[in-house]
Amino acid sequence: MTMTIIDPTISSAPSRRAGRAHRAPRPSGLDGLRVGLLENTKRNAAVILDALGRGLVEQHGAASLVRRTKKQFALPLSDELLDDLRANCDVVVIGVGDCGSCSAAAVADGIALEAAGVPTAVICTDAFEATSRAMADIKGDPDYPFVLTAHPVANLSRPEIDVRAGELLDAAVQRVTLRREAVA
Repeated sequence: MTMTIIDPTISSAPSRRAGRAHRAPRPSGLDGLRVGLLENTKRNAAVILDALGRGLVEQHGAASLVRRTKKQFALPLSDELLDDLRANCDVVVIGVGDCGSCSAAAVADGIALEAAGVPTAVICTDAFEATSRAMADIKGDPDYPFVLTAHPVANLSRPEIDVRAGELLDAAVQRVTLRREAVA
């Protein structure tokens, strides 16, 4: 029997493996930009990203939302999906890291997108902050600024999701733009 071990900390492309972290240049705002929403198939991830996306369009002038789904939430972002996001999005919001493996993978994906030149906001729940920080350290960016939200997200009702998305809106905008007001 042959066993294959998958390392979630590396991409198949040698040029995208961890090295010195690089963050993408930030736009001054979201007016007229294409915002990618990368959901990871976790329960309520698409719903909260859609609610957040509405706020990005209605309150921050984003021109369009580009919805994509990462089907294997614990594996690294595929090179094809990374290339698709880079070609079709000006900034990307990733969510929701609400377990150990998906939080780590979401942070790794955010760092990979940043290295590809795409400003990215990664949303993780506070229960998995340590896992998220550990992956950021492994990927060469120990201070990677992901967005934390209260755990859990999976069991929120629609009205609770709308409230949570509203609470996350400013932090997500700050992560992908030059805006630097204090985040609560």
